[in-house]
Parts: sequence; C-alpha cells; structure tokens
Amino acid sequence: MVKAMIEIATNSETELTVEERNLLSVAYKNVIGARRSSWRIINSKESQDEAKGSDEIHITKRFREEVEKELDEICTSILNLLDNCLLPKAVSDESKVFLNKMRGDYYRYRAEFSVGNQRKDAAENSLCAYKKAAEDAEKLPITHPIRLGLALNFSVFYYEILNNCEQACKCARVAFDSAIAELDTLSEESYKDSTIIMQLLRDNLTLWTSNNEGEKDTAASPKGDKK
Repeated sequence: MVKAMIEIATNSETELTVEERNLLSVAYKNVIGARRSSWRIINSKESQDEAKGSDEIHITKRFREEVEKELDEICTSILNLLDNCLLPKAVSDESKVFLNKMRGDYYRYRAEFSVGNQRKDAAENSLCAYKKAAEDAEKLPITHPIRLGLALNFSVFYYEILNNCEQACKCARVAFDSAIAELDTLSEESYKDSTIIMQLLRDNLTLWTSNNEGEKDTAASPKGDKK
C-alpha cells in the first residue's frame, strides 16, 4: 500500500485529495506502528538484561539496532516524500496542516529511538513542523478534527519528547476547552472524529495530571497519533 501511495503522490500534479491523504497516512502508520511497538518491547528487555548482567544483551541489542534501522528508513521515506513532493503542492489550509502534522509526527518517531545530536535534531525538526501546522491550523474551525488531531499529537510531543508536562497539559487543555465551547457548531460529518479526539485529549490530561502528582512511574503511555 505504501508503494501505491508513493506512486500516486509523486505522479500527481496537484495536492492530494482528502481520501488520498488519509490512505497515505494509514499506509505509513501500518508499517511504522508495529515496529514502534517492537522497539519499545526490545528496548525494555535490553534495559532488563543490562540490569541483570544477562548474556543475552548482545542479542537484544542487535535486534534493537535492526528495528531502529527499519524505523529510520520508514521515517526517511515519508519525510522525503513530504518535503520534496507533497508540501510544495499543498494549497488548502487543511492539506498544509495535515501534512505538516505528519512531518512533525515522523520526526517525533525518529526522536523516540535516536540519541545524542540525532535526537536533538529530530526533536527540533518535529517542533518546527508542529508549530508550522499550528500556525496554519488557526485558519480552521476550533472543532475541526485535523486541528484537534494536531493538538493531540503536539501535546504528546511536549510530554514524551521534551518531557514538558506543563506545556503538554496547556496544549491539550486549550484545544479541549475551546472545542467544548464550540461543540454545538460541529457538523454531522465531523462530529464522530472530533469527539473521539476530544476524549483522547481529556484522557491524556487526566493521565498527565496524575503523573504530575507523583504517579509517573506507574502511569500508562499517553494516547495520540491520530491521522
């Protein structure tokens, strides 16, 4: 599916349609999602092996490095497609926000497994992309699912990558409270998507607030990564 969407994106002379954008997002999410999950499991096991002085640590390390190579290749593929093909053709505000959010997402994914200067660079690029998306998102309705999805993922970036719980909560709370105030303006078409994202924003706020009260070690991962 990824190959098919790359072909469509590179051959199109205009910006992608809504359906094409969503298919592109799903295609890449499918290939990177399983590997991100695998990386978390392997990384956790490697830490456990290291703590125990296990002889298996060199095997675990090799698996982790293989998964990281695959993750990096996926991120490079979509980021090149965004920078060289999709964003230059983007005209509508929806498209610009959607694509810059994707750019922020995949630099965020790269930051998850990178270290040192590579992690710093990925985090900086992710922040710039999210900020650009947020700037264009001001032109969309507060309750628009793409705008809400951006706020959700941007807040997760603040929390997980920058370790800034205060800014993460602020980003999520502003988006949630603003959308609640405009709930009666939601169109029937976007009602389901918007309310689902609002619930995720609220769930994360609850999680992060409890974390801030000293429960961080036992809390679950935040919810995010909406297309």
